Amino acid sequence: MDNKVVFMIRTCVITKDFEVIYDVSLPFVNSSDVSWYWVDFQEPTEDEAKLLADFFHFHPLAIEDCLEYVQRPKLDFYDRYLFIVLHAIEGNTLEAEEVDLFVGQNFIVSFHKQSIHAVNEVWTRIQHEEDFQQGPFHVMYRIIDKLVDDYFPLIYHIEDVLNELEENTNDETIQEIIEKVFDIRGDLSKLRRTIVPMRDLLYRIIHSDRLQRMKERQLYFHDIYDHLLKLSEMIETNREITSDIRDSYLSLNSNRMNNIMMALTAITTIFMPLTFIVGIYGMNFNYMPELHWKYGYFAVLGVMAFIALSMFFWFKRNGWFQFLKGGEFKGKR
Repeated sequence: MDNKVVFMIRTCVITKDFEVIYDVSLPFVNSSDVSWYWVDFQEPTEDEAKLLADFFHFHPLAIEDCLEYVQRPKLDFYDRYLFIVLHAIEGNTLEAEEVDLFVGQNFIVSFHKQSIHAVNEVWTRIQHEEDFQQGPFHVMYRIIDKLVDDYFPLIYHIEDVLNELEENTNDETIQEIIEKVFDIRGDLSKLRRTIVPMRDLLYRIIHSDRLQRMKERQLYFHDIYDHLLKLSEMIETNREITSDIRDSYLSLNSNRMNNIMMALTAITTIFMPLTFIVGIYGMNFNYMPELHWKYGYFAVLGVMAFIALSMFFWFKRNGWFQFLKGGEFKGKR
């Protein structure tokens, strides 16, 4: 290890006097005055990533998991530290970003290829909260807790959109609503692929016999696990709502199409006797007495009008022209 090489990574040490010092050199983290430290690899370069092996001497398999994106959330045990893979969701894409943590008795090393809001917030709060004096495992708890808290606004936003679709406040067509419902189901599937593995990870953290050092913090991790259970239930509930909305609008669409087909059938039926009458008087016979009656033309038109109107009102009274009452073909329920 070359102590003269300094890399641009974030460092934070807590001294034995509980003083928080930022941006120290890497060799200083091993000083006897340091109680514990946090090193954060944020968008590391290739040379910085090599420090995982050259300076910290982490296991090659754990380092490989850091560099090979994206791993499923998991927990691995090594002799002097834990290796944890977490998932953060940044922005509106709902794509998971990997956050890797190496947590030992007197250190925590975080590694992520993108700037992560939860990590940045915990990093900033260390200086202002005394409970961070409890050590690396408390920082680990804080990071996981913040990652999970950041999931909630995404779910709440989806719920708001679903409420708008249920009420159709934007007066959208059925086709537009169904397309949005399918988009939301895709978003919920993305969230489920992130949240369910995180829930399983927390379950393992809580129930593992190899995490004796975290027993006193088990209540904290139970709280995170409860949040993940709630998120899982919210996702499933919203998926059911999307199914209900989709089925309702598809049923409504099918019903209106049936009404239109009934109306077209009624119109066709009305024209059948009219076509029959026109066909009779279109025949080329020399002896058709009605053709020589001076009121014959008007009489035939009157009969045809009477038949057409009679059939129209009969069909309308029996509900064959329901679509005439529906106004524009919108997706209102």
